[in-house]
Amino acid sequence: MATANAHYYASRDPLGRGGDFITAPEISQMFGELIGLALADVWLRAGQPAEAAYVELGPGRGTLAVDALRAMGAAGLTPSAHLVETSPVLRARQAERLPDALWHDGIGTLPSDRPLLIVANEFFDALPIRQMIGSRERRVAIGDDGSFQPDPATSAEITEDSPASRAVAQDLASRLARQGGVLIVIDYGYAGPAQGDTLQAVARHQPVAPFAAPGEADLTAHVDFTALGLAAANGGAMVAGPVPQGRWLRALGIDSRAAALSAAAPSRATEVAAAVARLTGADAMGELFQVMALAAPGWPMPEGVR
Repeated sequence: MATANAHYYASRDPLGRGGDFITAPEISQMFGELIGLALADVWLRAGQPAEAAYVELGPGRGTLAVDALRAMGAAGLTPSAHLVETSPVLRARQAERLPDALWHDGIGTLPSDRPLLIVANEFFDALPIRQMIGSRERRVAIGDDGSFQPDPATSAEITEDSPASRAVAQDLASRLARQGGVLIVIDYGYAGPAQGDTLQAVARHQPVAPFAAPGEADLTAHVDFTALGLAAANGGAMVAGPVPQGRWLRALGIDSRAAALSAAAPSRATEVAAAVARLTGADAMGELFQVMALAAPGWPMPEGVR
């Protein structure tokens, strides 16, 4: 999964109607703006530390960062921008929008001398998982025809774990505990433990077989927020959530922001309403996507997840 996704993201821009999938920041500016305001609110309640860094993990085209930084600036917060991105294609897209940002191949080189305001939107779902069939790890063989052939199993027999996700969560939590700051995680997932096979692949906005063309489709798995929270607590951070994305966005004021956008541009009112429905609706992203927050001891939690 790690090797396939490394090739996939390094070789293309998968976002948008002409790509393979669309993420929340590409649906509406409201998503990034509300995240930016939530981070600015935390910064204000933390006493407005003079130095702070905005960090985004897997920032796509940079759309969320642009919208969040604009909203933060309106609230008086102008942090340095640090983007954790390994894809040269996506780095180029991000640089067009955020020429002053600093890029990192991993979290190890992030600033260590200031509070971190971190966003991970649809980041953990792309980290590699392992699957267990009972006490045995599920393996993948190569057939005589060259195809990948996973050990046969029914979904009910499978449990999943993501050591990579837990390691990242604990490392970030340790950084927050030392430096101050918060992390907002938005992803599709569940409060585990849970049984079932959630590995999936998407190409051209349609589900495809995960093992059919490795490296040519986006491989993801549902995020176990319970496991992330336990790892973060072990790292020394406070944990809140998860809560459904729809409830969180409404608590942050998406309806008021939508009304303001529609009043400023009445011709966009239908488009704005459709975006709200997609981001918050129980039959769209509102229930499947969950929001969890981590905070350094002594720091306030972001609104909506407390």
